[in-house]
Amino acid sequence: MDIFEKLNQSKFRTKFKLREKEIEYINSKGLDKIYSHACDFVRVRIAPAQIPNDGKQTPMKGHPVFIAQHATATCCRGCIEKWHNIPKGTNLTNEQQKYIVDIIIKWIEKQIEKQNQI
Repeated sequence: MDIFEKLNQSKFRTKFKLREKEIEYINSKGLDKIYSHACDFVRVRIAPAQIPNDGKQTPMKGHPVFIAQHATATCCRGCIEKWHNIPKGTNLTNEQQKYIVDIIIKWIEKQIEKQNQI
């Protein structure tokens, strides 16, 4: 079972959706810029071994990447450990950061695709 199948079994994770204003933001900035934002957010807020406010560092709204992080369980090190089997307490490697960003972007792309089908 892939990670998206697992996430789809969670009522909490499936309640997150991109609204029209987030889709418009993505369209205005371009997906490359959103990818860059995701890289920055993960590097600064998620990648360090010790995060003083772990579990509270990712807002629930305000940017499409934040919403995607909650939907994909990449919002804090506790969720990343539980859902993605990447242990807390160590700095994320570049490869692990890329994995997380790729999941976030894939989720965003799926949301855009759903929006375009409406």
